[in-house]
Amino acid sequence: MEDRAAVADRSTASEADLLRLTTARRGLNQRLISRFLHNRIALVGLFIVTIMVALAAFGPVLAPHPPDQQFGEHRLESPSKDFLLGTDNLGRDMLSRLLHAARLSIGMAALATVVIVAIAISVGSLAGYVGGLVDDLAMRIVDVLLAFPGLILALAIIGILGPSMLNVIISLAISTWASCARLVRGLVLEVRERPFVEAALAIGASGPRIVIRHILPNVISPVIVLVSLEMGTLILAIAGLNFLGLGVQPPTAEWGAMLNQGRPFFQSEPQLMIYPGIMISVTVLGFNLLGDGLRDVFDPRFTT
Repeated sequence: MEDRAAVADRSTASEADLLRLTTARRGLNQRLISRFLHNRIALVGLFIVTIMVALAAFGPVLAPHPPDQQFGEHRLESPSKDFLLGTDNLGRDMLSRLLHAARLSIGMAALATVVIVAIAISVGSLAGYVGGLVDDLAMRIVDVLLAFPGLILALAIIGILGPSMLNVIISLAISTWASCARLVRGLVLEVRERPFVEAALAIGASGPRIVIRHILPNVISPVIVLVSLEMGTLILAIAGLNFLGLGVQPPTAEWGAMLNQGRPFFQSEPQLMIYPGIMISVTVLGFNLLGDGLRDVFDPRFTT
């Protein structure tokens, strides 16, 4: 009877600890929101990202012309009321192509980021929580992938698979997930030793439940920062691969591909490269500012 009473007391205490944790987490969320709203860098980044995502979502509706429609008599025309940003060497409206390209460029980066984060969280949390042979095997795979420069590995994979949008996403996911998985593993190793995880174990919670309900919510903040920064990096990488002709193929509109198409005319018509270059730069800047701001919000030690 005494053993049963002791077990019941420990269970009650553990449930009380979990209740206090839930209450504390709600208060923390409110503080984070307040801190975010007072962080100018984060707000500027969010503003830029919101505009660029809106252009990606509604660009095809806002575009005055189809992106591939050619106006032969208006080739390389300067900005006018009919073509607000002028036309390219084939007489295609630059504004329409930039707006359509926004959806493809940002969409490819977003899809690659989702794949990378999904793999990183799965592998990192499994390795960090289970440990032992699983951890050793996962980290050896990570070490092998990190031994190669990311862009070189992506180029090699595309060389094997062939140029296409899907293969660009696959190559970037394979070359990038390892560093993210190592970060997640380190965070899980730290969190799994905290008292609330031991409390969850004491009340009989299963391993998957502990990881999903108690560990991942406490490592999600650095992951959110990572996603914001990774989006900017991937947009730049995708533009670079498409610039080399390894991704989308003509006449598809994409910022990196548009840079390549405007390269032969740079001296006489520099705007053909300047416009997509500005779109890439502004989008990457927005995600980087948002990532830096979120880092300051989640960890005030980085605040300058």
